[in-house]
Amino acid sequence: MDALLADPGAVSLRDTTFVVLDLETTGGAPDGGGITEVGAVKVRAGEELGVFATLVNPGQPIPPFVTVLTGITQAMLLPAPPIEQVLPSLLEFLSDAVLVAHNAPYDVGFLKAACARHGYPWPAPRVLDTAALARRALTRDEVPNRKLGTLAAYFRTPRQPTHRALADAQATVDVLHGLIARLGGHGVTTIGDAIEFTRAVSAAQRRNRHLADGLPRSPGVYIFRAADDRPLYVGTSGDIATRVRSYFTAAERRARMSEMLTAAVRVEAVECAHRLEAEVRELRLIAAHAPPYNRRSKHPERMLWLRLTDEAFPRLSTVRSIGDGDGTYLGPFPSRRAAELAAAGVYDAVPLRQCTHRLSTRTRTSSCALAELGRCPAPCEHRIDPVEYAGLAVEPLRTAIEADPQALVDNLLARIDALAAGQRYEEAAVVRSRLAALLRVTLRMQRLTALARIAELVAARRADHGGWELAVVRHGRLAAAGVSPPRQHPRATIEVLRAAAETVPAGPGPVPRASAEESERILSWLEPAQTRLVSLSEGWASPVRGAGRFHNLLVKAEQATRVPMVAGEVDQRLNRSPTRK
Repeated sequence: MDALLADPGAVSLRDTTFVVLDLETTGGAPDGGGITEVGAVKVRAGEELGVFATLVNPGQPIPPFVTVLTGITQAMLLPAPPIEQVLPSLLEFLSDAVLVAHNAPYDVGFLKAACARHGYPWPAPRVLDTAALARRALTRDEVPNRKLGTLAAYFRTPRQPTHRALADAQATVDVLHGLIARLGGHGVTTIGDAIEFTRAVSAAQRRNRHLADGLPRSPGVYIFRAADDRPLYVGTSGDIATRVRSYFTAAERRARMSEMLTAAVRVEAVECAHRLEAEVRELRLIAAHAPPYNRRSKHPERMLWLRLTDEAFPRLSTVRSIGDGDGTYLGPFPSRRAAELAAAGVYDAVPLRQCTHRLSTRTRTSSCALAELGRCPAPCEHRIDPVEYAGLAVEPLRTAIEADPQALVDNLLARIDALAAGQRYEEAAVVRSRLAALLRVTLRMQRLTALARIAELVAARRADHGGWELAVVRHGRLAAAGVSPPRQHPRATIEVLRAAAETVPAGPGPVPRASAEESERILSWLEPAQTRLVSLSEGWASPVRGAGRFHNLLVKAEQATRVPMVAGEVDQRLNRSPTRK
């Protein structure tokens, strides 16, 4: 019984209470037309439980063609109650039942409009449309169309529709019973199955719906597996059973998921203490197994960094790892395009050389076009010595990465100003995108670095059931997760988690001992006000004048459109003045 209450869609068709409804109206749209008659029949297991029928005064003239069609005249409706007097009794009659109608959107539309007009909340019952059910259950060879009269004739129902509300509702009851008898052959046995059957659920979804049976209603990770046990798709949810069940409904329309469901033979559930642990486990499983139907799993290991090379005249080099951590790095970047955009921002801000060959302090080489354009101090020709070069280009970049990006931001904003003043708006927009890329990665790296420095951090957040969600984080990696019981101090649970937590050594350089994505998920869990820091092995701090103070500028730069700019608008669009010293 508890299972049925938890999932109303699991109630069998035999045990479902239906209210079969029909309305007669003045015609037109729900927001303009009026209801002239209501007929409804309540049934369960083939037994009639009650009838509701009344004429309704629509408060407007009845078109002649409606009178001809239904036989309802203006004189018949004058003594009838208005819809606002009918609605309370009708809504009570509908309570706790599945609403059935032929071409249900039409009838439901009129009822919802009437409720909205007169201040009654719409109860939002589950709705089963017999017309849609007939389109799925009957072929064109059996019936030429899905009109109520045609279906009543096909099923040889004892009651035929007459364009009067109660008679049509009674005929719809008989048609419903005829359709239910056909659904068994399609494997449709519950009301949830019947509603989904009307929504053009694929054969693979119907065939594999049993894969959702028996899954836990708790947070965790679910894994769709193929016949050879390969992971096909990994996902996460606060309610595994409900989320997996949604893959077998009409709400799931992704072509790739339909293909995946065809190949899946079972679903494995990994229960987790709370959402953070579930999200982290999902990321790790995707990285470990690269499931073919997870879009982000194709190359999860391909993260890029910009490294400031260790030589007399340093330059930026794109690398795939940071080795032992020596040197200055900026990243990680999800793609080469993102790394190139940030590097271009650096070149716009400081005169760092862009050539790729190693320069000698003894031997001169010929300069490139950038030196002739004044975009490079030409260390290749020894126009500048290593100390001057470091002070002009290298140290401002190091400062921006590790502490304060103010100098780079000021230089880029000044360049945007100059381009806009010269009406070179497209070039200004390009520099703006480079500024956003550079700020984005600098902010990301400083946040990750601050977390990665902490050997151990313990945090807690109130759980929905009254206990505490707990997390032990070591060097940016989730080392343990748990939940303390309600009405019990969480200290005992915390000590157990710390003792059993994964041992996590410090990582090289600024890198957390986890993927950047995992550490960012942890940060998003730690930073809200409802999360409490229980203990830290050392202080948790970002640079006082770090990239975080440019967050508003970053948001504005990312949101700015590429429409033409005129001189004077750039300051207003980027709102840069608060960032200036």
